[in-house]
Amino acid sequence: MCGGSVTDRAVAVAAWESLFRAQVAIMRSLAADFPTHQISFNEYDVMFNLSRAPERRLRLRDLNRHVLLTQPSVSRLVDRLAVRGYVQKHTDPTDGRGALIELTDAGYDLFRRVALQHMGTITDRIGDKLSTDELTDLTALCDRLRCED
Repeated sequence: MCGGSVTDRAVAVAAWESLFRAQVAIMRSLAADFPTHQISFNEYDVMFNLSRAPERRLRLRDLNRHVLLTQPSVSRLVDRLAVRGYVQKHTDPTDGRGALIELTDAGYDLFRRVALQHMGTITDRIGDKLSTDELTDLTALCDRLRCED
């Protein structure tokens, strides 16, 4: 459900400013404490999204919707991951102009090792600051904000 309305613009703007600044601070902290030099924070994000997809595979255009990078940047990043054997690019059988990006077993193994360490950093940065109930509420609120009408 995506409904709801706000009549006080000042409250909405203050909430946005707080959310935005918290997100920037947390992302900077997580990037600074990223647990490996084998892959970058952005490469991890691509691998994370692929790991959650059916068969660990997404169309490139769908992958672009899930990451915080421009389309050309994602394409170059995917090419770098492919050279290192962490992903494979396939021609999309339903659209020859498109590409399917698949996380390889080696990529998935690396992702899982890094994810376990990264979860510790996330827990330290976020989980130790909020209670379980607050984290549950935060998740629900953020899901509502992401909902497209």
